[in-house]
Amino acid sequence: MTATRKRFIAGAVCPKCQSQDTLAVWRENDVDTVGCVKCGFAQRQTDQQLADNKTMEPENIIGIFHLD
Repeated sequence: MTATRKRFIAGAVCPKCQSQDTLAVWRENDVDTVGCVKCGFAQRQTDQQLADNKTMEPENIIGIFHLD
């Protein structure tokens, strides 16, 4: 299992417990994961799911953060 260190997302609000500044993002086995350190909420997304998401409009994107 390969995992990168967790990085917190400043200002983000957990969709489950509504706590601010408790979400972290990390990459584990080529899957991006976002998790709340307070309530345990987790959401995973593979690179293929990201590529399949065509709802992003370029004029609304400020930037895309890629984990190393």
